[in-house]
Formats: sequence, structure tokens, C-alpha cells
Amino acid sequence: MEPLWMLLPWAIFAIAAGIKFWRITTLFRRQLLRVPSPTERFRQSLEQTWQKDQQAA
Repeated sequence: MEPLWMLLPWAIFAIAAGIKFWRITTLFRRQLLRVPSPTERFRQSLEQTWQKDQQAA
């Protein structure tokens, strides 16, 4: 078996581990950049809608 073929599974593993790490650390990176998460943006839009409804009533 050629030695380069032995590196293929390791390369696949390294890529998969990198992708997993990137996904896990997304929340931490967003907090560092002060970018609200989609859940936070949704919560803010619900609060704004609620406040507008309260003012109209």
C-alpha cells in the first residue's frame, strides 16, 4: 500500500475535527464580536412586537 493512501483517513479526520470545532466555538466567537444569535434576534423582535401591541391597546 502506498504511504500517501495511509494519510487519507487522517486528513479526513482532521477536516471533520476542524469543522466540529468551528461549529462548537461559534457561540463563543459571536459573544466576542457582540453579534446576537438568531435566537436572541427572534426574542428581541417578539419583545418589540409585544411593546407595540401594549402601546396600541
